[in-house]
Amino acid sequence: MTAVATALPAPAARSRHLAGTGALLRLALRRDRVMIPAWALVLGLVVAGMGSSFEALYDTAAERARLAASMNANGSMRALYGPVFSDSVGGLVSWRMAGYGAVLAAVMSLLIVVRHTREEEETGRQELLSAARVGRRAPLTAALLTALIANAAVAVLTAGGLAKSGQPAAGSLALGLAIGCAGMLFAGLAAITAQLTESARMAKGLTGAVLGLTFALRAAGDAADAGSTSPLTWISPIGWSENLRAYADERWWILLLFLAATTLTVAASYALTARRDIGMSFLPARPGPAVAPRSLSGPFGLAWRLQRTTLLGWTLGFVCAGGIFGGIAQGAADIVGGNRQTREIVERMGGAQGLTDAFLATMAGMLGMTAAIYATGAVLRLRSEETGGRAEPVLAGAVGRLRWAGSHLAIAYAGTVVIMAFGGLALGLSYGISVHDVGGQLGPVLAAALSQVPAIWTLTGLTVLLFGLLPKATTAAWALVGGALAIGWIGPSLTFPQWAMDLSPFGHLPKLPGADATAAPFIWLLALSALFAAVGLVGVRRRDIG
Repeated sequence: MTAVATALPAPAARSRHLAGTGALLRLALRRDRVMIPAWALVLGLVVAGMGSSFEALYDTAAERARLAASMNANGSMRALYGPVFSDSVGGLVSWRMAGYGAVLAAVMSLLIVVRHTREEEETGRQELLSAARVGRRAPLTAALLTALIANAAVAVLTAGGLAKSGQPAAGSLALGLAIGCAGMLFAGLAAITAQLTESARMAKGLTGAVLGLTFALRAAGDAADAGSTSPLTWISPIGWSENLRAYADERWWILLLFLAATTLTVAASYALTARRDIGMSFLPARPGPAVAPRSLSGPFGLAWRLQRTTLLGWTLGFVCAGGIFGGIAQGAADIVGGNRQTREIVERMGGAQGLTDAFLATMAGMLGMTAAIYATGAVLRLRSEETGGRAEPVLAGAVGRLRWAGSHLAIAYAGTVVIMAFGGLALGLSYGISVHDVGGQLGPVLAAALSQVPAIWTLTGLTVLLFGLLPKATTAAWALVGGALAIGWIGPSLTFPQWAMDLSPFGHLPKLPGADATAAPFIWLLALSALFAAVGLVGVRRRDIG
């Protein structure tokens, strides 16, 4: 709130520039009445549930101390999660969630801010609103206040849940503020990119790229220094979240860094919005050539042109993730040590075969569940093309609905195979190099990664089904993907019953490499995917477009 207030214009002009802010804020909260509570509840409950999980897994101080020592001694694990500053239960929760919680809050914030600023301008709704008594800075202010409310909810639920579970109040508050403040900082960054770019997609992509860069800087800094004192860590706001050191002699002055950075980004966004017209941007898209290339002569070429950058970014991300996971797989037994509960969790996630194979199977499953996010977004590009009015000109020519939809679906389905193949190659190569057996390990690990494709396609088919039959409810596809992620990520540690684990399509796959595999689950999942997609395409043919 302070960051927003300090960037506002002088009091004499404030009422004119902020006219209508209250109405726009109420509209934004109404539109996000499902998304914001879902994000806040899931993130808060996951962090709070992590405490009880660590208490069950490491019920003695000696076991927690051994875990902290093994994590801090492993550069790859520090790159993934950061160093452990305290071997208390709260300290372990902070170790696991300070960085990743900040990333999730940042994603939530950028989606909120871009949705209520650049996306409103892109669709033309903001121009209609501005024809009424709406000040120039009112839309941006309403978007930032919406993000502030969402991040405050995340911070309160996180801190309250941890404190209620018995963790120290000061550390719980510090962790909640670390996550919420990181989210608010990226809300300010998203507000800047919304002024710079011409489309909501570019604004989200640019903010996401900054988020990825900050995470990479934090990972590189922590991998190089076990004390989290590397300059690379301090450059990254994600590094600030972990350096607040919840439950480990909290550094409350870190909050001043968040306050200063957020104030700066919000002030910059206000300065930029005052210097451009509605619908314009400081980085306009370059005009294309006068004559389109032959690759754009059909819907498939257009779909590839629209989605190729996203596919490339996901592929590079999976190569990096696969390389990191493969590099730490050899030390899986050392990381787990003799803790029976941790071994059981890894085996529930990756199978009861050898611990290293179970760890690789777990990593392949995590890549698969993450790839479902890409596939869902690629399918929902159809909906954005439809609501943005760009589908109608394409369909007005000699292009049928199925051909138009099929062009984007081809990218979604084939792109899933591509990113899983590259992720599996990186995972297998990295692990093979670490054990000096590339030839013997690459094939099984690559097969394990590709075995996730039928489950991903099942969620993709459900997204197509929603798009065809219930286009206004397509955002529910993200809930399906989020549910699968939650089941796969926290289900084993919280000992979900088997029927709950089976709600995710990933729960029906064999745990490769190492486990026995039969064709039946793959055939059933592929059949369901085809059925869902077919019914969805029938709906696309019969319903109105737009």
